[in-house]
Amino acid sequence: MKRTLIILLTTIFGIFVLSASSLTWSAGERKVISIAPPAATGLDELCVIYSPQNAKVSFPAVSAGAVKWSRYSNLGGGYAEEIASGISFSSGLSTLERVEGDMGYIVETGGRQFCFWVVDYSKHPFNVSSVTESAEKDCSLCMLDVDGVGEEMVYYGINGRRFTLDREISLKYRSLVADHENIMFTETEVEESFPFLSHPLRTPAPLCPTEFELSGDRFLREWGEELVVVSPVVQPYAVMAVTSAVQNVRDADNEVKPGDGETLGGSAPCEITFDAAVTDGAVFREWQISQYEEFEDVDLRISDLNFTHTFTDEGTTYVRFVCANADGTCEYYGDVYTISIGESSLRCPNAFSPGNADGINDIWKVSYSSIISFECHIFDRYGRKIISLTDPSQGWDGKYKGKLVPTGAYYYVIKAKGADGKNYDLAGDINILNYKP
Repeated sequence: MKRTLIILLTTIFGIFVLSASSLTWSAGERKVISIAPPAATGLDELCVIYSPQNAKVSFPAVSAGAVKWSRYSNLGGGYAEEIASGISFSSGLSTLERVEGDMGYIVETGGRQFCFWVVDYSKHPFNVSSVTESAEKDCSLCMLDVDGVGEEMVYYGINGRRFTLDREISLKYRSLVADHENIMFTETEVEESFPFLSHPLRTPAPLCPTEFELSGDRFLREWGEELVVVSPVVQPYAVMAVTSAVQNVRDADNEVKPGDGETLGGSAPCEITFDAAVTDGAVFREWQISQYEEFEDVDLRISDLNFTHTFTDEGTTYVRFVCANADGTCEYYGDVYTISIGESSLRCPNAFSPGNADGINDIWKVSYSSIISFECHIFDRYGRKIISLTDPSQGWDGKYKGKLVPTGAYYYVIKAKGADGKNYDLAGDINILNYKP
């Protein structure tokens, strides 16, 4: 009972809740599509009608004279003109008997206004018969020639500001997505949305063979009349690659490794595995190794996607991956990997204490960096060879034929070469201390 009383009172005093639901349409078989407009428009509702022919719109009213209807064009509500005829009243509704499309309307009642714009779809239909690849080529965009119409739909806010109504025209196709972690590409479906058709239609270039499916628009979808066209298969024109460089890290505890441990290089010999994956359009592909950052001169070219290279020269080397399509019009240059090899160093300890089981200084090893060749021979005091070492990471545990040698002085002879070209001819004593054989 209380709710009924409130409704009666609001009717008597001419007070209405002005909202999108305030409009009642009669517009033929296809419903009027109501859209909430942006606040910047000053509009309460945006209405799309298939055709204004025989279309009527009604608004709640307490009497025939309680509602004032006005209309405005692109000039805005400040230039609105009152509609003096073609208005009827029945059963609490004031009805505009003849609606014009692409026009703004202002309904005034009870000291308040309700503003809406009507779009005439029949003047801006979406009608497409074919979509084909354009003769115009671009390495980042695919150009599509669309035979048909789907022009920009515009409307005007209450202040005359121009707005575009998004038609949500859909374009679906297949392309490749880079997986940088696994160095590969994965095929996926891409969907682009366009507010209206442009000629040509531009979309990111596909990276694999694909058809293009163009469908629309949002209004035909809602009316159950969506139009769909499919292109012939389009071959990829653009190219792309993903690359990686992984260094084989040695765990020698006596090797001094310059750098921060995160960049490539350090102590030679430095072994790095390079890996690349390319998209379908990449016909030419190669790794390039150069001493020049700008690759003015390339020292080595490798056509394999995956290879391992050992860097043995002190200094900085640059490596990059390049690929291109069949006619060379689209190229892709990968990241430049910088490999820095430090200067060589070689130092020999003169004493150690094997066999005491304390885990400290119980193996004789050189301390080194960027040593690319190494030969070491250790002798006892009588000139008998105890052991030979061929890698600087190797060491002597103080044993000869499986048994610890006596304490005392031993003698080493080393011939080595550094990545910087430095030659090492070293000789000296090794003193074995602090244990009882």
